[in-house]
Amino acid sequence: MSFFKQLWKAMLKDESKSQEAIVEAYPENNESPSLQHTLEQFNNCADLVHRTYPKLQVDIVYFSPMMDMDKLTRDVLTPLLQAGEDEVSGVLEQSQFSKNEDSKQIVKGILSGQAAIFYGQFAYLVDVFGPESRAVTQSETETVITGPHDAFTERAGTNLALIRSRIRSSHLKVIRLSVGEVTKTDVFILYIEGIANMDYVHEAISRIKAIEMDAVYDTSMLIQCIEDSPKSVFPQFITSERPDAIASKLVSGRVVGLCDGSPSAFSAPTSVFEFFSSSDDYYQRWMVGTGIRLLRFVAFIITVAFTALYVSVTTYHYEMIPENLLIPLTESRSRVPFPPLYEALLMETTIELLREAGARLPTKIGQTIGIVGGIVIGQAAVQAGLTSNILIIAVAISAISSFVIPSYAMSGSIRIIRFGIIVLAGIWGNFGIAIGFTAIIIHLGGVLSLGTSYLTPVAPFKFRDWKDTFIRAPFFILDERPTQTKTPNRIRQKPRR
Repeated sequence: MSFFKQLWKAMLKDESKSQEAIVEAYPENNESPSLQHTLEQFNNCADLVHRTYPKLQVDIVYFSPMMDMDKLTRDVLTPLLQAGEDEVSGVLEQSQFSKNEDSKQIVKGILSGQAAIFYGQFAYLVDVFGPESRAVTQSETETVITGPHDAFTERAGTNLALIRSRIRSSHLKVIRLSVGEVTKTDVFILYIEGIANMDYVHEAISRIKAIEMDAVYDTSMLIQCIEDSPKSVFPQFITSERPDAIASKLVSGRVVGLCDGSPSAFSAPTSVFEFFSSSDDYYQRWMVGTGIRLLRFVAFIITVAFTALYVSVTTYHYEMIPENLLIPLTESRSRVPFPPLYEALLMETTIELLREAGARLPTKIGQTIGIVGGIVIGQAAVQAGLTSNILIIAVAISAISSFVIPSYAMSGSIRIIRFGIIVLAGIWGNFGIAIGFTAIIIHLGGVLSLGTSYLTPVAPFKFRDWKDTFIRAPFFILDERPTQTKTPNRIRQKPRR
């Protein structure tokens, strides 16, 4: 019997050794903090600083690139150096020094930008985090004509400050989570207590805690891990770089998430119609905001169907072409050696190449490439007989319409859908376009956002929410929070008199 016990212990010992080879830097056991053990964890880390003060029996360990050196000198070094040998313990009892008896927490604190102070048998953590960061500037992807122009940065602390400066309420709650087995990225979940539905808050937190990845660098990566329908081409969470937009989502009862290192935040639940609204809609007069919002829905239809309609008409439905346009179109297409389907796919691919080239190149060069490249290639393609003039116009209008949609994520999804609709139009004509739109509607009906319908307020039908969906009604009519958020208190504003 003792033989089997020894064999079992040997197997457990071998298993623990194999696990130590792949374990992360944090020690899993709650050992008492020791300087030697901490330094062993950070072996071969050239950016680690270890300061020793023998007279005071104090050792300080920190990562220099993550430190605010002025704060470190003012709050840590100066008080310790000015204190005598018997006064060190009194200095470390101040509120900014946090006594910690767990070696794992000491290592984690150093990695989070804190300085660890070892004195005798104890260790203390002090927050002196302050690396160089980008200043608060205007968003380049969500520009507005009127309204605030500040945008989020890569620092989660700065982003929280921008939100709290707009929502000065003690009911704004912030929950801190950690994502990524290796990166340990900080993720903050925000909601307004008493307004947000706690079922959505708990659901978002549970999904984030269930993420099993080595690294999460950006909010866009995070939301892909917690989506209801990861196979869908449509984004299911609103992302924004604008603090005012995120603040409005919080007030409306939604759950907001911030990812440290990312200049954008996400909000949920959301519907597909929210991707067509912009902060500009609320900063302008309601009639102007309504007209612009309706224009975006028209732009969506043009982006998806205009080029496909050209392929359908020129392939199967010549009777739909006006007589005055039939002869010029026939003459223009007489030199083109390709069927309309191949012709349209060629030009759409060229437009996408120019779009990506303009986005990846430096700003001044990218604008030149986009304008000159589009004009030169389009004119040369027509003269060479590779495409018709009318297709160039259709592709250009479709490309311009895609830029009208405020959300870049939704715009990218629509660009992919457009190719599928063009192929269906080339195979079955107008019937193929109808099939494509039907498939899109059916698909959207099955997509969920944090467990809610993606087509709210159309399905389920909530007519009272239409006044802030397809139009932007006056503020004295927008008296309720959206039904999708299921807020426990839907405060009704008093109408103007």
